[in-house]
Amino acid sequence: MDLFAPSQQQVFSVSELVGRARTLLEDNLGMVHVSGEIGSWSLAASGHVYFTLKDDQALLQAVMFRSAVARLGHHPQEGQSVECRGRLTVYPGRGRMQLVAEWLAPTGAGELARRFALLKQKLAAEGLFDTARKRPLPVLPRCLGLVTSPDAAALHDVLTVLRRRCPLVPVLLSPAPVQGEDAARRLTRALELLVRQGECDVIIVTRGGGSAEDLWAFNEEVLVRAVAACPLPVVSAVGHEVDLVLTDLAADVRAPTPSAAAELVVPEASQLRARLEQLARQLQRHSLYRLARERTRAGRLAARLRDPRLLLAGYRLRLDDSWRRAERALGERLEEGRRRLFSLRLRLHQASPLHRLERRRQLLLRLGGALPRQLLAGLEQRRRQLEAGRRLLLGLDPRAILARGFAQVTDGDGRVVRSPAGLRPGDSIAVRLSRGGLDGRVERLWDEASPDKVVRRRGK
Repeated sequence: MDLFAPSQQQVFSVSELVGRARTLLEDNLGMVHVSGEIGSWSLAASGHVYFTLKDDQALLQAVMFRSAVARLGHHPQEGQSVECRGRLTVYPGRGRMQLVAEWLAPTGAGELARRFALLKQKLAAEGLFDTARKRPLPVLPRCLGLVTSPDAAALHDVLTVLRRRCPLVPVLLSPAPVQGEDAARRLTRALELLVRQGECDVIIVTRGGGSAEDLWAFNEEVLVRAVAACPLPVVSAVGHEVDLVLTDLAADVRAPTPSAAAELVVPEASQLRARLEQLARQLQRHSLYRLARERTRAGRLAARLRDPRLLLAGYRLRLDDSWRRAERALGERLEEGRRRLFSLRLRLHQASPLHRLERRRQLLLRLGGALPRQLLAGLEQRRRQLEAGRRLLLGLDPRAILARGFAQVTDGDGRVVRSPAGLRPGDSIAVRLSRGGLDGRVERLWDEASPDKVVRRRGK
């Protein structure tokens, strides 16, 4: 139904009209985002917050209920530019429009959230937030390092808890600003300075609550990487419990508040004292038990112990017997050593180069005296053999045979004639004598059976 149509003459009551206006706003607009400046901010006893949003030309009443305020974490200041998300409605009791806000953040918080998500995803992919990297805190630190601003309320909270719980633990403060453009770099330098100092064995990085812009230094990559790479255990306590920064994920332990960080790092002195007293009592009971057990054992051993004089007499007899056996064994070893030494000396003398050289010299002298005789006998033997060979050669010389009256006959072809079988009467022959020779002709042949029938003829 169109409420403002000219043909409509229906008259509404105030509550009906306000109710219809409320329905139109809630059904047609739904969830809206609006940005503006905080005009006023009032926290009621119920926990709800009533505030106004304004710009140069308009003002909007707004309310944020207690459940949404609890998620807020911090309250903006008047005059701060913010972004809200909520639903428009009309409050019937006053008949005015207002925004029921469910979320509120400083202007630009959406961009910070986007940067936060991207950097968180990047560092998580590198393993900087892995639980396997987390290290346990020391039970009782020798020295506690603290990185925060010297003007921050977090420093007072930490020191108050430390003095109450365990005042004996010394604290080394490395001051640095906790917000601003250069805060992340100076916080990183302060953390590295504590590490180089070498006195601390646990470090707390902390600050109080604030807006996303105030806490942004603890989301900067340089500080997050320094916390993850710190060789000492690090506790991150930034903001309130609802606040989450990247140093919380990179640290070994995350504390919801600075005071909680101090409680995590140092034990309660009274608890330590009670624990020490308990351990002392346990040690005393254990010592008394051990002492009683050793006394019982000593009594049993004393009962088994014989007269020391008898033990000494037995040991003396055993010592004398061992002494005699040792002397006898030593004498035998010495005698065996002497025999071996004499044998080795004899073998050494026989194998001595001087002894061998003397034998070789005597042999050389004998050989030197026999050598001329053997040479002369050998020469005489060779001379006789040579003379026999010479005579043998002279006896085999054809000229010597011819000189004894023999002759060498050859046929016309120059072959030596050894028998008449190869000749015929009339064949020419040559006869070689000791001096000269002669030619002839075969007139008659005979064999060895009738040599006396040879007819000798003189030449004409």
